[in-house]
Amino acid sequence: MTERARSWLAAAVALVLLTGLTACSTPAPEPELRAGQLLTARPLTTAAALPSAAGTRLITYISDDSHGEPIVVSGTVSVPKTDPPDGGWPVISWAHGTTGYADTCAPSADTADGLVHDYVDVVRPMLDGWLARGFAVVQTDYQGLGTPGGHPYVDGISEAHTVTDIVRAARHLDSGIGAQWLAVGHSQGGQAVLFTAQEAPERDPNLDLKGVVALAPGGVDLGQAIDLLRAGRPEVEASQRFLPLLVLGAAVVDPSVDPDAIFTPQARPLLTAARTACVAQINAVPTVPASQVLAPDTDLTGLHTYLQRQDPVQLTPRVPVMIGQGTADTAVSPAGVDMLTRALCGRDVTVDYRVYPGQDHRGVIAAADEDMQDFVGAAMAGESPGNCPG
Repeated sequence: MTERARSWLAAAVALVLLTGLTACSTPAPEPELRAGQLLTARPLTTAAALPSAAGTRLITYISDDSHGEPIVVSGTVSVPKTDPPDGGWPVISWAHGTTGYADTCAPSADTADGLVHDYVDVVRPMLDGWLARGFAVVQTDYQGLGTPGGHPYVDGISEAHTVTDIVRAARHLDSGIGAQWLAVGHSQGGQAVLFTAQEAPERDPNLDLKGVVALAPGGVDLGQAIDLLRAGRPEVEASQRFLPLLVLGAAVVDPSVDPDAIFTPQARPLLTAARTACVAQINAVPTVPASQVLAPDTDLTGLHTYLQRQDPVQLTPRVPVMIGQGTADTAVSPAGVDMLTRALCGRDVTVDYRVYPGQDHRGVIAAADEDMQDFVGAAMAGESPGNCPG
């Protein structure tokens, strides 16, 4: 670790331990910080807690960014009211969809009138159902949401690390939590769990990842959307709402990306909203014509390189994958998910692809619930559920 990174991490840990997150019985961090190490834990009773849990705790833990540098991450751990079975409760590690870039967009910080409550409220019944079926449920906030540092939006490697390492931290917190787990994600989280399916099996030999569920997975061919915006194509005008998140996220990983140099004055209100608010507030900012979003002659090389690394089409998951997609989704292209599925099947990945007619981007979460249960049951039993053509 570089001296700069070590100094930053020490400051971040100190900040975490001095905030309200520290009301816990866990000890102070050891001098050598390890991925999956639990830092703090305290009971959580806000809207971010799951109603069927015996208890939900807000935690902070150590993970690694995509450069391999340690980071502090927040999240929640919920356990069932039933006694753990032999081997412990199996785990669902939830990877949330796009909520924003600002710290206030961390799902663990949700309140009944919070900026991300509209999304968290949609997800809660599905996650609560897993608790009722005897699974522990852990939910990472990802890097930089609710903890020091920026959020590298759609950075697949850091997402995979945080999704995996919260399971490790949760097992330090509660001995009733077992080693068998599945990663389930939506939108940004759908992309995150596909990276998890490739990265996690070698990250901790004491964990047993059985499969992943990717609902409306994002990240496919994001660079093309940037090119179409630059060309002024009106059919991609709506995608400009995600552009500030992509640019801000890329700048966290690659300092050569300068968000302020990329946007025109007309489009800069989108960037301002992304820095301080969440998705619903970004969506409320009026769009501008596609040809007026990107500053003329701005250098997009760093942004393109970043986005190319985040495309799940290039992945080779090492565990069975369920992909769910609604045909009425305007946020994640069904054609892009079709292409993703074909690419994974072409690499002999076990893929169970489910399409839900008439479902939009968020509607797929509830629509896929029964199929998710069947997939998880089969994966836990060691079966390889899949329906790749041919």
